[in-house]
Amino acid sequence: MTVIAIVVFVVAYVLIATEWTHKLLAALGGAGVLLALGVVHTEDAFYSHDTGVDWDVIFLLFGMMVIVGVLRRTGVFEFVAIWAAKRAKGSPLRVMILLTLITAFASAFLDNVTTVLLIAPVTLLVCDRLGINPVPFLIAEVMASNLGGTATLIGDPPNIIIASRSGLTFNDFLLHLAPLVVIELIVFTLVLPWLFKGSFAVDPERVEDVMRLNEREAIEDRTLLIKSGLVLAAVLIGFVGHSFLHVEPAVVALLGAGVLVLISGVATRDYMNSVEWQTLLFFAGLFVMVGALVKTGVIGDLAEEVGKATEGDALLATMLILVVSAVLSGVVDNIPYVATMSPVVQQLAAGVPDPSQADALWWALAIGADFGGNATAVGASANVVVIGLALRAGSPISFWEFTRKGIVMTAITIVVAAPYLWLRYFAFA
Repeated sequence: MTVIAIVVFVVAYVLIATEWTHKLLAALGGAGVLLALGVVHTEDAFYSHDTGVDWDVIFLLFGMMVIVGVLRRTGVFEFVAIWAAKRAKGSPLRVMILLTLITAFASAFLDNVTTVLLIAPVTLLVCDRLGINPVPFLIAEVMASNLGGTATLIGDPPNIIIASRSGLTFNDFLLHLAPLVVIELIVFTLVLPWLFKGSFAVDPERVEDVMRLNEREAIEDRTLLIKSGLVLAAVLIGFVGHSFLHVEPAVVALLGAGVLVLISGVATRDYMNSVEWQTLLFFAGLFVMVGALVKTGVIGDLAEEVGKATEGDALLATMLILVVSAVLSGVVDNIPYVATMSPVVQQLAAGVPDPSQADALWWALAIGADFGGNATAVGASANVVVIGLALRAGSPISFWEFTRKGIVMTAITIVVAAPYLWLRYFAFA
């Protein structure tokens, strides 16, 4: 069964990476083969928290897609697009920097999937106004969302898993990871002109047209905007306070979507057309395939090898966890990877006498998993969502187009993170 799980995953991953077939067909086909051969059963695929479809992610996405669909009817995305373009004086590079910084900041307090669902429509509109290719902007924003989400406990789903295992608090994440994220964002901003070289040419006439626009005229329905704003604010409060409200983000998103649909009066077809069904089904197939690797012990064995290789050296363990997490999170979605790796890190941390160095193992896991999510098109949930939105908008992002940039950015961020961990928790501890 282990061999079958590995072979099916590798074949599906190759099909997704090479785009020999549609990614949805590859993911659902792989999941179907695993179910048909009995590697996983329906209980594993649909009901297990460890090996099955993560319904929290699916329904969180669905709820936010509905909310975004209603918001789109207000004209607020056009407003923000024009505002951003005018503040950047029509410069595509300045637009990219502005939107990526907004994305990174928002991702620290929302989950990164919700953030890209809100920012992507704005990006598509501003690029359309300027007559430039939106693909580099969307890739840059999803990378910024994965970086910004690292800063807090709620910003990236792996951080929530780590907090539950380690006992680290919201303030711990903010104190230890936010400074690194600020450094990484400065480096990221400096790298953008080189990483996306050739993407910033714009027609001066387009810029003049944009500068003459009045963003206030873009708002089509102020009453609906107020209703949507109140519901969205309540949803965001629910996200931030889910740890003490004891209401999962997926439930908050579904409740918000339901309330907004009831009070908005928007036709069903108008908001349901914003739901990316292909993206949701792709996630389901991917979860089943990764769940098979978890069930058969493949991911667990890999994690155990990391523990054995360290031989009690806290610094070596920290660096090994950082690098291995970055590599594996680019191949396997970082949520199941962190869920499997957490018990190993917990065991390693228990054997480290210095509390700050023990915590460094957890920070290495969070940084590696979150930053490693940028490495490939399927490394993090936000990546898959943005690729789905881009395809629907007529600006497809290929697996390798994303991955070529993602591997470079991941390598840079890990190179910056390694000395941060060494200096803060070992050299000057």
